[in-house]
Amino acid sequence: MDLTLIQEAFDRVSKKQKIGYTKTQDVIDRTLHELQVAVQQMSDISDSSSTNEQRPLLIGLQGKLTEFGPSNQVGALQKDVNLAVSKYGKLLDRAFCTDIAKAYREAEFNGHLINEIVAVHFYRQGLFDLGDCFVHETQEPNAMALKTPFFEMYQNLEQLRARNLEPVLNWARQNRPALQKKGSSLEFQLHQLQFVHVLHNVGRSEALQYARASFGPFASCHITDIQRLMGCLLWAGRLEASPYSDLLAPSHWDAVALEFTRECCNLLGQAYESPLQVTVSAGSQALPTLIKLVTVMANKKQEWHTMKQLPVETQLDNAFQFHSIFACPVSREQSTAENPPMLMACGHVLCKQSIQKLVKGNSRTFKCPYCPLETTSSQCRQIYF
Repeated sequence: MDLTLIQEAFDRVSKKQKIGYTKTQDVIDRTLHELQVAVQQMSDISDSSSTNEQRPLLIGLQGKLTEFGPSNQVGALQKDVNLAVSKYGKLLDRAFCTDIAKAYREAEFNGHLINEIVAVHFYRQGLFDLGDCFVHETQEPNAMALKTPFFEMYQNLEQLRARNLEPVLNWARQNRPALQKKGSSLEFQLHQLQFVHVLHNVGRSEALQYARASFGPFASCHITDIQRLMGCLLWAGRLEASPYSDLLAPSHWDAVALEFTRECCNLLGQAYESPLQVTVSAGSQALPTLIKLVTVMANKKQEWHTMKQLPVETQLDNAFQFHSIFACPVSREQSTAENPPMLMACGHVLCKQSIQKLVKGNSRTFKCPYCPLETTSSQCRQIYF
């Protein structure tokens, strides 16, 4: 949804309303001035004067108001504002009031699986009471399997945000083999934070003692970082004014909290981002394209529910691109499982259907569209991204 267009339309309506208000106020002020002048002139005439002497004043006032036309001016201004508001309302209706049910496609869903996904989403967001209530209402006891691990994760995060690293360090020690297998540096980052915290808040000797007890297993991989930490010992008590002051930045704690969350979800076999949230967000971006497709096909009296592949490309942000995408340089079509990318002997890559079309007229060899080399279909190999 492009909110920029809506914002620009709102700004135009707001500007037109302000201009209309200013001009309307000017019309009212001028009309009031003419009335006050006429009243003053009539009051200057004595009460004993005849009505004939007041009539010219009234006729003159009427003539000025007729020539000035305050009601016509105010009406025209109001009409412009109403027209702008009407157009803005239609734009909002198109953007927010679309019948999204048109984009619904009949599909078989596993209700139990969906309930489990929703329950796990609540637990991974830290909404444990809501998750328990949902599990109780849907009667899906299997969905509570991940409650305990996520509950422990959030308890450790609370301690981490309170600058207490011991619970997270204990978790990292217990899972050291799995973290090392993944090449994770989380445990060292935790020890680094704890070292700086001890040096800055306790003292040099305590920090040195902590370094001797903790940094040994990481010397082979993080020797440069350890040497930099040892340099901090020379600035004990004034670390904030040292060349190592960046180690005191709160961003290090935020980065470690994020890394801990990622590693914890990974060891649980869960993605860091909630699958339900990713699905809903991606669907929201694709929804306008789907609704437009349904509308166009309905006008052509065609059905899209039976299609195995959408006839249009759905643009999503880079955050929703989880794998490489290949588009054939000849057909300009995106590769699929039925039409995979194929590597030719010359090193160029085409989709399978494009190669089949090139081979159709040549029983043995065919020329690459991008270089002089010739090859055969049997020499082409499928590429896996």
